[in-house]
Amino acid sequence: MKKITILFFVIFCPILVNDIYSQNNTSVKATKYPIFELGETDFLLNGEPFQIRAGEIHPNRIPKDYWRQRIQMAKAMGLNTIASYIFWNYFETEEGKFDFKTENRDIAEFFRIVEEEGMYLFLRPGPYCCAEYDFGALPPYLLKYPDIKIRCMDPRYTAAVERYIKKLAKIVKEYQITNGGPIILLQIENEYGSFANDKNYLNWLSNLWRKNGIDIPFATGDGPTPYMLDAGRLSHCAVGLDSGSELEHWDLAKKMNPGVPVFSSETYPGWLTHWGEEWAKVNTEDICKEVGFLMDNKKSFSLYVFHGGTNFGFTAGSNAFSTKDLPSGITHNFSPDVTSYDYDAPLTEQGRVTQKYKALRNLIQSHLSNETLRDIPSEIAVVSLPDIKMERFTTLWDNMPNSLKLVQPKPMEYLNQFHGMILYKTVLIGHKSGKLTLREVHDYAIVFVDGKFIGTIDRRLNQNSIEIPKTETENPVLEILVEEMGHVNFAEFMIDRKGITERAVLNGMTLMNWEVFQFPLNEKWITMLTKAQKNIDKPLVFFKGTFKMDKKADTYLDMSNYKKGYVWVNGNNLGRYWEVGPQKRLYCPACWLKEGENEIIVFDLHQTEAAIVSSSETLY
Repeated sequence: MKKITILFFVIFCPILVNDIYSQNNTSVKATKYPIFELGETDFLLNGEPFQIRAGEIHPNRIPKDYWRQRIQMAKAMGLNTIASYIFWNYFETEEGKFDFKTENRDIAEFFRIVEEEGMYLFLRPGPYCCAEYDFGALPPYLLKYPDIKIRCMDPRYTAAVERYIKKLAKIVKEYQITNGGPIILLQIENEYGSFANDKNYLNWLSNLWRKNGIDIPFATGDGPTPYMLDAGRLSHCAVGLDSGSELEHWDLAKKMNPGVPVFSSETYPGWLTHWGEEWAKVNTEDICKEVGFLMDNKKSFSLYVFHGGTNFGFTAGSNAFSTKDLPSGITHNFSPDVTSYDYDAPLTEQGRVTQKYKALRNLIQSHLSNETLRDIPSEIAVVSLPDIKMERFTTLWDNMPNSLKLVQPKPMEYLNQFHGMILYKTVLIGHKSGKLTLREVHDYAIVFVDGKFIGTIDRRLNQNSIEIPKTETENPVLEILVEEMGHVNFAEFMIDRKGITERAVLNGMTLMNWEVFQFPLNEKWITMLTKAQKNIDKPLVFFKGTFKMDKKADTYLDMSNYKKGYVWVNGNNLGRYWEVGPQKRLYCPACWLKEGENEIIVFDLHQTEAAIVSSSETLY
């Protein structure tokens, strides 16, 4: 009998072990890799309570050359985790076409650097992110569908999300902690309770990630109010609070979603800034007090942001909030975000240590009795350049594309354009002067009659009309150039198409029969500019200049001598500037510069004469 028993175990034990492995793959992996999981009150690493001390960094807001230095700076401040949004629209710039390989889009390299620097990663891949980023990181091509609904189970939206998550998950799953990588936690959506209440959608997202091989713990992130937490939470997800700065916030979250950890998913050492405002500041003493509370109570947190970087190109978003009783009938205030995402963060836009950084580092070190922080890494070199002489090069009017014929204006997105400018042109018949109303204009319109500049209509100032003067022309030509200033990235007004979004009305008469010209202002379009053969006395001028560098270094280009526009250096779009402020200087990283001669192109919407471009070593 003993022989038979022994023979049974020899034959069948391997089969039983394999069966156990197939049923509980995670427990077998635990013998090989660390285990990160959700306890009832704490995050657990290998069964022990683990405090996440994270700092938010966005890889596409930072030149790839600087990823490692910024991550090293986070570790030297006493953080153990990098939190990072992944901005969907940065990787799918055209519908169905993804790029996860080139330059700042090489997200796998970012994951590898996080791992090599001994940090964990809290991944926040959207699909919606907010982050003061254009359309909250949703791809604006979605807006070409007239009746689309976002962040819900609209089948056109979910098909696009599924395509994105399937592509991204192939990269993410290799870098999960369950596969020996740095990614310990993934956020399902972002501040959903501030937008809607579709639990079917949230559960669908959760299941979609699992279906695509993501087996790490999940989290949500919402403001610490009952209605936001109720609408945004999922029972199996850790509860992120934006922010969790008081004990009552944690008590509320535990009550509403018991049995999972609560953490401060966005603790704010700084804040965002819109055009026309003063630079937003957060007092160092206040943030140290808040982080001190978190450290004293061993609560997990993420600094939003540790380092902000830059909204290069057209990536800056905008905010819009309800307003009432405006004479224009406009229903919301519009506030576009500046190009810099310095955010008054511990690490500046250019990657330099601040007094806030040093204070937080000392505070965190005082709570880590068994750990000595690494030395602060060297900072990136920055220089001021000699003044750059600029010359008129060409105008928008010298580079007109073929036109489209439309009965009434349409927004950019309906014409497969998502950034830049669009020009609407018509002949005035019937009414030829009086009150012109644009319903609605998004975002900044420049109006011409018979080629003469009449004025501007600024959505930011709740404007939607302008007076058209009488002329001697029998049939005056009306031209309206509209600049988009960033798709709304938060809350209820996110369906934010650009251009003239409905119609143009002159004294109550709807204007018909338009020519439309599209100016995407992307890098390809800029390289095709042709030099003007004659000077046109009309705004919308491109200026060009060159400057030499003996050795490459970061710099800031000072646009104080210009009014409103964009700057390209060696074909790279540094972003927007505007005389309304507060931002007058644009960050130019060394990796976009060359030893020897460099080219700068300035496109100004109002200035017609060339002026000097100076430089500086700081944002302000």
